Amino acid sequence: MRQIVLDTETTGLKPQEGHRIIEIGCIELIDRRLTGNDLHVYLDPERAIDVDAINVHGISAEFLAQKPRFAEIAEHLIDYLRGAELIIHNAAFDVAFLDHELWLWRGEDAPRIADLCTVFDTLSLARRLFPGQRNSLDALCKRYAIDHSRRVTHGALLDAGLLAEVYLAMTGGQVALHLGDEPGPRSGLSVGLGSRGRIDPQRPPLRVVRAHGDEERAHRERLQAIQAASGQCLWLSEDADI
Repeated sequence: MRQIVLDTETTGLKPQEGHRIIEIGCIELIDRRLTGNDLHVYLDPERAIDVDAINVHGISAEFLAQKPRFAEIAEHLIDYLRGAELIIHNAAFDVAFLDHELWLWRGEDAPRIADLCTVFDTLSLARRLFPGQRNSLDALCKRYAIDHSRRVTHGALLDAGLLAEVYLAMTGGQVALHLGDEPGPRSGLSVGLGSRGRIDPQRPPLRVVRAHGDEERAHRERLQAIQAASGQCLWLSEDADI
């Protein structure tokens, strides 16, 4: 299972008003483990950046002046994303900007993100898990005791790394990702940043050890206790394979 945790920074809030992507950060997971095959790029948006946006991410037009334009990295980005499940917080925002950039690049002939990938929105999941509560990335980091002290300003690669930890915590328990490495220098396109627990994507499948006898009975008793305490237990349904 290949997943890409993705975040972007932009010149403003709405692509339909001509705003553009200025930074893309991607963290690759295979079978819920980091591979180190990450992607990070700053982009020249060929337009001014809103002051409110600069206050959020701290990226200036002067810094981006010598960076590549989206058209220069589009094919590489498509190849990198193709076939993966994208993990995005507030996915509608980032997908709209990516689709807009692809359209500016190739017009009606351009692929859409939905043609390349499936998308999992962690904000939608968080709202289901914690209705009525704050579910920003900062709030989720605090809720799951994930260190986000380096997030003084937003940054696409840093935020993607934090979101990877949040996603794994929300969907199966905390997994240490060792995200202490500094992101790469602010220059152009970089792939495979850091030394984050690399694995070989071509490795053979892991051996599956199945429960038997007393283990299965203990498991069922545990599920029945959850059912009695909470009034519902998804895995205790008649169709569940336990």
